[in-house]
Amino acid sequence: QVQLVESGGGLVQPGGSLRLSCAASGSIFSINAMDWYRQAPGKERELVARIISGGSTNYADSVKGRFTISRENAKNTVYLQMNSLKPEDTAVYYCNVRGISRPRNGVGLENFDSWGQGTQVTVSS
Repeated sequence: QVQLVESGGGLVQPGGSLRLSCAASGSIFSINAMDWYRQAPGKERELVARIISGGSTNYADSVKGRFTISRENAKNTVYLQMNSLKPEDTAVYYCNVRGISRPRNGVGLENFDSWGQGTQVTVSS
């Protein structure tokens, strides 16, 4: 079992900044990819940013140049630095982490695909 704990959401004025964090814990052997998604009311969940094991990153067009995803391998933590926030960035933000873990019986390895609980980001004046 791999658990994710998110933090850092809140209310911010347009043009402001927030930094989200997502820490993974459990019997993690390796992490392949760490993503941030968001879901606004009445809309489908969308991929915001991704960072893979080699450090390569991808961003949704709507956040390029404003958001930066990074990871701290020693802490199994992924961050999302959000600058120049707009009202349309308002959503619940979720982290998703995929990789390989050690099962509870301690035998072999298994894939995992875990989601955080979500954190609300509201951009409003």
